[in-house]
Amino acid sequence: MNDILESEPERKRHSSAAILHNPAPNGASRRTRIWHSLRTNFLTGLVVVGPVALTLYIVWWFITVVDAWMKPLMPPIHILDTYLPSTVPGFGLIFAIVLLTLIGALAANLLGRTLITSGEQALNRMPIVRNLYRGLKQLFESMVVAAAPGTSFAKVGLIEFPSKGIWSLVYVTADATGEIEEVAPGGETDHVIVWMPTGFMPPTGFVSIVPRKDVIYLRMSVEDAAKIVISAGMVMPDYQERVREIAEAAKAEAAHGEHRGG
Repeated sequence: MNDILESEPERKRHSSAAILHNPAPNGASRRTRIWHSLRTNFLTGLVVVGPVALTLYIVWWFITVVDAWMKPLMPPIHILDTYLPSTVPGFGLIFAIVLLTLIGALAANLLGRTLITSGEQALNRMPIVRNLYRGLKQLFESMVVAAAPGTSFAKVGLIEFPSKGIWSLVYVTADATGEIEEVAPGGETDHVIVWMPTGFMPPTGFVSIVPRKDVIYLRMSVEDAAKIVISAGMVMPDYQERVREIAEAAKAEAAHGEHRGG
């Protein structure tokens, strides 16, 4: 009854209070859209600028480190910093490249090979140093061979690990040879060496010798595989569908084999 008898001014006053306490949904929706737009623009800018800035920082750090190593070895008369009021970044890196090129040219002739052989013989007489030297030499030789035109450091594949039905991304680095191939158990005669990176830290991983037939080779490049590993799977190349199809096909084949065997 009181509501019926409520005067018109009182109803207007109550309506105004309700509007003040309950803002229009359109205003909240607009603020949400603006916030989402700002957030999207910020993340887009981060994606664009982040890789460029990080790349430039790493390049600058590398140049600075090489300069710090090489400039003390150079005569001051050959350093531009001697004649300029400020330092010239990268001059030590240029000197290092020229020096390595000259050493490589020297190693290609008889005198250079003789000197290198004498140095290696001296290192091989040192019990601990020789093991370190041999390992580093093999590593650098592998890197040089991998960088040569027409060669590939590794192929990308999938192996069923750590348990059945779970697939892990690996790099197929080489064919198993020598003693490894001879004594590999299971009656297999064709093995490959694979390296499985461990997530966010690509330099670390597991080296395994597996039968070649147990490796599913992928068409993706080593670089695309590295993107998947470093980003923990958040960045996937166009081969994602291909990986899924191969994994599903392998699962279906394994299930069919079990059913047939049973």
